[in-house]
Amino acid sequence: MFTALGVIGGIGLGLATTWGGAAWWVLLVLGGLGLALWERRPVLVALTLGATLAGFASLRGQQSQPDPLLPWRGALVTLRGDWDGQFLTLEDPRARVALAPKPVTRPGKLTVSGRLVAPEGQRTPGGFDQAAWLRSQGGWFVPTPTAVLVAAQVRASAPEGGLRGWFRRGVTAGLPAREAALMQAIQLGDRGDIGREEFQEGYAVRDAFSRAGLAHLMALSGQNVALITGLVVWLLGWLRLRPGWRYGVGAALLVPYLLLLVGASPSITRAVVMGIAGLAGLALGRGKPDALGIIGLAATVCLLLFPLWLLDVGFQLSFLAVLGLTQTARLADRLPARWPRVLRLALCATVLAELATLPVIASTFGQLPLVGLPANLLAEVIMAALVPLGFLAGLLGPLAAPLNVVNGLLADALLWVAQTFGRAPVLTWGNISPAGMLAYAVCAGAGLLWLWGRIRPAAALAVVLSGMTLTALPELLRPARELVFLDVGQGDATLIRLPHLTLLVDAGGSVGSDYDVGTRTVVPALRALGVRKIDVAVATHADTDHIEGFTGVLRALPVGEVWIGQRKAGDPVLTELLTVADEQGVPVREVRRGDGVQADGVQVSVLWPPGNVWSTEDNENSVAMKVQSGAWSTAILGDLPDPTEAHVNAGTLNLLKVAHHGSRYSTDAALLEQTRPQDALVSVGRNTYGHPHPDVLKRLAAAQVKVWRTDQVGTVRWPVP
Repeated sequence: MFTALGVIGGIGLGLATTWGGAAWWVLLVLGGLGLALWERRPVLVALTLGATLAGFASLRGQQSQPDPLLPWRGALVTLRGDWDGQFLTLEDPRARVALAPKPVTRPGKLTVSGRLVAPEGQRTPGGFDQAAWLRSQGGWFVPTPTAVLVAAQVRASAPEGGLRGWFRRGVTAGLPAREAALMQAIQLGDRGDIGREEFQEGYAVRDAFSRAGLAHLMALSGQNVALITGLVVWLLGWLRLRPGWRYGVGAALLVPYLLLLVGASPSITRAVVMGIAGLAGLALGRGKPDALGIIGLAATVCLLLFPLWLLDVGFQLSFLAVLGLTQTARLADRLPARWPRVLRLALCATVLAELATLPVIASTFGQLPLVGLPANLLAEVIMAALVPLGFLAGLLGPLAAPLNVVNGLLADALLWVAQTFGRAPVLTWGNISPAGMLAYAVCAGAGLLWLWGRIRPAAALAVVLSGMTLTALPELLRPARELVFLDVGQGDATLIRLPHLTLLVDAGGSVGSDYDVGTRTVVPALRALGVRKIDVAVATHADTDHIEGFTGVLRALPVGEVWIGQRKAGDPVLTELLTVADEQGVPVREVRRGDGVQADGVQVSVLWPPGNVWSTEDNENSVAMKVQSGAWSTAILGDLPDPTEAHVNAGTLNLLKVAHHGSRYSTDAALLEQTRPQDALVSVGRNTYGHPHPDVLKRLAAAQVKVWRTDQVGTVRWPVP
């Protein structure tokens, strides 16, 4: 473990951009050195220092590698390579590229055209940081994906051949689409097909697995390696081979399993490295390995080869879960002895894995499953049979159809578990600060000391309760008062967040695309901000880029009521919103000028529509609102065009939410003369409409208004005085 601490500290020092950031990693290295000195072993001190230098050098070496695709950045290109369901691997230049949208084509040879662009960073709280994730997918022997091919169109494709193609055909032979998609996720780590499957409208299979705490089952990882190698080692033991041969052969077989059958994805590569280290420890230790030593060795090898895995959520979850599992026997011994030991071990393993990964899951995914324990206990029984039988089906190739009758039943059972437990409520969670992580570490330390018999249960419980209380104090003492303008691309979504009132004005949408902005962007952002319910959801008007995302929000969070302006008949997007609101039991209110709500010294007033006459243009019927807190005010104008926006009589403003994403026909001189804002916010993304229009920007500049654009700065959080 000393070398692992050194490598982690060295990589962290290489990533740190401030002295404060570097201090945490210095403390980690000093902690490793302190433990080595405590044991009075100078060799461990030298190993820790050497590992720190090696980790730092590995990171800097990878970061210094040139980007082979840089000359083509921004160009329209046609690329040919091997598609693995995640990345397109090119031979010349040697590079990997992400494709957007991801093709539905099966893995194999692919010719695709589009525009090469730089990956985007995190643009919303809790949002996906594509650039960081892509950086973490490369290493010394695997090219780092450095670009994204957007508007990707498949020109030609050929199915995957060789052993991997044979294995894929065996895994899916004779199975219906949903079961085949699940088997590909479990056996090959290919989640492309399962990501498109739904149990019913708005209830995706992947979301059900996440809500049930079973998302890890759809990642090809340690469980697969453990079950398959366990079966192989048992068979070799049945042949009465010596431990050295038994474990050595098992370790050797993992290499072709990785390279020839399933492919070197990060999750399975980590699992294989861990498996080889574990089997080597068993071989050398005659069946009695050092668990922490094996974990440390595996982490050291992984991070030296792939230093940016340190920031990868999958890496963090894998090793935290395994570290938690090392205490399974200790915890099982504290349960009643009359319980069957198998049951005690299963219960403790599940609980410890969930507790060990709790802060990463809560902070990354914004929710914690409440039914993870029973769901995992049932699922693990199914997986114990499904993984080895699915592996055997893969080896049989197209001849596996008879065996897949059984696999199909097992897959159906696993889907039933996910569907059933996925309907249970989840505990929403916001981003966890460094102080929260420190509080968790102290609580985890108290739990370990109790397990080791160093402190009494009452003392451990007191530490945990104290940590929970302290982490809850900041929100209680200083609750949020802010406007959050979420970056939802070419669309609108504004959160008005007060201690006793939460309004969501529009929820974005994706015109001409099946990307669910509400579920994939808005809901994670709300959870990351700690929003557990919406009091009022305001759908300004029947435009896709404003209200399509509300269906995902209504299904994911409790909503008090929905406000609309015009109840436009025959509009498919608005009709869908109203239908989902009815399904969820959310009342719908048609608001007019003069309506509003007040809380915490803030008045939210509806300025438009008057309701006595409707335009044939949706934009002119937009709900416009003013937010007033003392002398400070702002207005949210939907897509109102000029001169209508000047007729709402917003009055003098400190901040203007520019209407219609900065359209040429909005924010005219009359409105600026009336409102006299100091700042203006433009919610806009990549578009072909010319938003924000140069004329609008010129008018704002002439009025000496500072402009904030979500396409340039991402999500904007604005305090309410």
